[in-house]
Amino acid sequence: MSGNQNYINHVALVLDASASMAHLSRKVVEVADEQIAYLARRSRELDQETRVTVYVFADRVECVVYDKDVLRMPSLRELYRPGGMTALLAATLKSQRELARTAQLYGDHSFLTFVLTDGQENASHRCPDAPARDPRALVAAVAEMIADQRDNWTLAVLVPDQMGKREAVQCGFPKDNVAVWDATSTQGLEEAGQVIREATEKFMVGRTQGIRGSRAVFSAGAEAVNKDTVKAAGLAPVDPSEYQLLPVTRDAAIRDWVVESGHTYRTGGAYYQLSKSEKVQARKRIAVLEKKTDRVYTGPEARTLLGLPDVEVRVRPDHNDDFTIFVQSTSVNRKLIPNTRLLLML
Repeated sequence: MSGNQNYINHVALVLDASASMAHLSRKVVEVADEQIAYLARRSRELDQETRVTVYVFADRVECVVYDKDVLRMPSLRELYRPGGMTALLAATLKSQRELARTAQLYGDHSFLTFVLTDGQENASHRCPDAPARDPRALVAAVAEMIADQRDNWTLAVLVPDQMGKREAVQCGFPKDNVAVWDATSTQGLEEAGQVIREATEKFMVGRTQGIRGSRAVFSAGAEAVNKDTVKAAGLAPVDPSEYQLLPVTRDAAIRDWVVESGHTYRTGGAYYQLSKSEKVQARKRIAVLEKKTDRVYTGPEARTLLGLPDVEVRVRPDHNDDFTIFVQSTSVNRKLIPNTRLLLML
């Protein structure tokens, strides 16, 4: 990228506005407005231009905001009115095809789209915005469109259950760009907003490192954490004399295991291995272990590497042959899981 070109992000929200979303409508607006405010703040901090597009879909698909400067975005309060069925495939196709017409002159342009739905596809075959009436032809059209997207496109979807996840993958969405959210409550929608924010953070920081798109936007696995991304994030290796790795061989509380292993327990000095999906608080530090060498990397950049924003979010330990993630514990009772390791900063 030449010196006079700037990073330009085109971020789209494609929101389910079918009748079943009516009980969440106020929360949808709140979460979307918070996401836009977050985008505005990070755009200033990272010196990236961000333009926002919003589609809503039910029986038809409507673009209510198109490629607007994030610093001038209105609230979605007057733009989101649920009612009707779920033309999910038509919304995906229309949003991506229209965004593909956006001019990409004089800048490093990148496209990030989040589709949010609380149910399965049931209306695209009779939606005026759909290019075909046969449901199988629509699935094939979405899969072909996603396969043809260039490396500066990231398309992600949040679905309400495992069936929705299977259908999304069958439609060509990369499996690590599909997340499941709890569509039954406002808290579930709030958590979905945090997942979107986490993924957006990973995307925007990745932009500064030359990454233009991602097929693992919801993943903490090998695509997110590898030798290249660790290096690009500027993570510092810890001197081997400053830490020790303790094998965990049975169920135990973290302080008891540290003391039993012959060390003094210091609050914040022990990191447990991330081995199941769980919430990580904003203040918790992260360390990354290279399995082959047992070399440990840490620093504020480790949170950035995983796309962790400055709020509590859920993180899952996706498969990674080369790196293991450790999370700082500030508790004395944290239950350790057998056959994991404990990272102790000395």
